[in-house]
Amino acid sequence: MTVTEDKPFELAHDPIPSFAALLQERSRVYVTLKDLESFKRTVQAMGVDGEEGRRRGLGQWLVGDWQGAAATLANYGDDDVAAFTRANALVSLERFEEAAEAFRKLSEKYPSEPRPRGGWLDAKIEAGLSQAQDDAIIGAVQVDLESAPEDFAQSAEGNYIAGRLAELDLDASAALDHYQAAQDVDPTHRRNSFRLAYLAERSGLDSLALRTYETLASMVPIDRRVLTNLGLLYEDMGRDQDAATCYDTVSRNFPEDRHARIYLNDALAGIDMYYDEDLEKKEDRLNQILRIPITDFELSVRARNCLSKMDIITLGDLVRQTESELLSYKNFGETSLTEIKEILGSKGLRLGMAREEAVASISRASSSPAVAPTPETDDVRSKPMSELKLSIRARRTVENLGCLTLGEIAAHSEEELLGMPNFGVTSLLELRNKLNEFGISLKGEA
Repeated sequence: MTVTEDKPFELAHDPIPSFAALLQERSRVYVTLKDLESFKRTVQAMGVDGEEGRRRGLGQWLVGDWQGAAATLANYGDDDVAAFTRANALVSLERFEEAAEAFRKLSEKYPSEPRPRGGWLDAKIEAGLSQAQDDAIIGAVQVDLESAPEDFAQSAEGNYIAGRLAELDLDASAALDHYQAAQDVDPTHRRNSFRLAYLAERSGLDSLALRTYETLASMVPIDRRVLTNLGLLYEDMGRDQDAATCYDTVSRNFPEDRHARIYLNDALAGIDMYYDEDLEKKEDRLNQILRIPITDFELSVRARNCLSKMDIITLGDLVRQTESELLSYKNFGETSLTEIKEILGSKGLRLGMAREEAVASISRASSSPAVAPTPETDDVRSKPMSELKLSIRARRTVENLGCLTLGEIAAHSEEELLGMPNFGVTSLLELRNKLNEFGISLKGEA
């Protein structure tokens, strides 16, 4: 059947021969808000037994009612379309163990089909991570991946799973390659596209992250994580109006999302803010600090694993959390909370901190520099970091340290710099030579 935009999808009568067909029909459900509301009423009016019950469950999945779809379709385990749709709903509900079992059965029934196998391995990974079995699950899924049919590795699902394993093994470059390969095969693979955008943003590939998030934002039903992350990226780029649009959409569709309301107010304030060069410098400094990866700090294994599973990668991710939110997570206790507070405190930050308060904290910190400049070197030390014309790797390291001027860079020692990720002797020599051109030395050097 050819999908047309002038005729809404008739849930009660139109054929649904496969899950792929169901995905195709979803575009007709969301043509207009009127079509969507009418479709929802149709779903709610349908019975729960027989073929009508099956179609009701499929309709619930189409409109994003994951809970309803999982419950309704539980009675149709012998129907492959219903079983596969329910497994996807279970993934959306983060009921990964149940999803893995459902996908496994379908994978055994259709061994040459990549979607059931991909869903099974994906849910298996997430189930293992939720139980803090990182190393064991990586090894087990790697074995499953190697024993899969040969053409699975070339599919979107196979590349996505390979990307997840590489990301968990902290090989961001390999993970990005796999995610991009998966996207080339199937640009509608939402979980793959989300990991691609998320990891690209964390790797400093803002253009790739932006393109991918914007593509995801155009897919239905809307994903609040996508719109929130896209909004944050827009804010970093100074596109406050676009950011506000994202947060407003989340707030209207998910009124219980407290963070979205806070972000919306911040973005709206940014739209009307007059230009203030000093404030802009403080904002830049804050953004650089908030981008510092959590892995740059000494943390216990438990705290590190918990933060990773919560997708808390940077100080910015951490500041957005409250104490109660962290403590509500499995295996995250008072000891881990104390560690987190110490890390944030070292940067003048705290949990649940409003952006205005964070900017003020940066202002206080900048008024008390680690190394007081002498009158003779004051002008030189206040020069912006851009004067050094550093390579990307060296520049990103000093940015992650929160440095904006030559004096702030000089306040750090050789040992501190070499302790930063991806900063080696070559980068150190480059930085040292550049500073020497301005008559400045690193801390502890003659």
